Amino acid sequence: MSELCTPLEPPAPRAEAAAAALPPGTQQSVHANALRRLEAAVASSCGSLHEHNEDAHSALDHAASLFVVADGVGGGAMAQLASRHLVEQLHAALDGAPLDAERVRRAMLGADRAIAERIAQSTADPGAATVALCAPVNLQASKWLLAWVGDCRVYRLASSGRGGAELLTRDDTFHHLGEQPPAGGSPDDPARMVGNGATAGANVAVLGLACGEMLVLCTDGVHKHVDGPTWRRVLAQPASLARRCTDLIDAARHNGSRDDATVLIVQRSWPSLLPRWLGGAGGNGTRTSR
Repeated sequence: MSELCTPLEPPAPRAEAAAAALPPGTQQSVHANALRRLEAAVASSCGSLHEHNEDAHSALDHAASLFVVADGVGGGAMAQLASRHLVEQLHAALDGAPLDAERVRRAMLGADRAIAERIAQSTADPGAATVALCAPVNLQASKWLLAWVGDCRVYRLASSGRGGAELLTRDDTFHHLGEQPPAGGSPDDPARMVGNGATAGANVAVLGLACGEMLVLCTDGVHKHVDGPTWRRVLAQPASLARRCTDLIDAARHNGSRDDATVLIVQRSWPSLLPRWLGGAGGNGTRTSR
């Protein structure tokens, strides 16, 4: 069944003023068909540590089946190129066909080679990026596939905020993997990246998403500086998803984040023509493979 990308309903005057105050580049869109409705928003901010934003993300003007956030690794060659090329490579490899763990892992390995070759055209230094992605794997979007490499994260939160933000990923840091960081490195640095041969594919999980629940993808410029109460307060507020994205970045900045910061939120809700008893609750079970 083909999907339709529908514009947001015309906002009230006060909502228009609020939208006008959002930072440039903030995006929000609605993607609906007869069986599902997905609302998505993304915001990204360049930190004071970099001259250019080294994060990248999916464009929401057409994305309805794959959502990606990537973080160019600081200190690597051409980090901005690495993150943007990674997002492009994953969309080129994964858009338009059903996803499974093996297909995602192959796409990550292909992106790893492509980024290394692209950077080698300009410098002998290595460059890489970390990444998180999510995609619905059934028609109702009640089941989702997550994949990640490095320390970009995915959280799940109910629209009410009850239960707080549930972390669905586990950072590929030297500490978590039980590996020794290189000289001058930290145990909390990512040990797995895409673009420099430091990945065997991706971590993959499949989980349920109930109507009203949100998936939140973010870079470490956000999650290292946002605590549990702030996740609940910001994501449960009665505001647009775009406003919640920017408010999370603002909270991270207030708590000392100087790194590039990106937040992408996807929320599943009921299609207007589908009886709720046909929608499927989704459930909260998670199955993970590495």
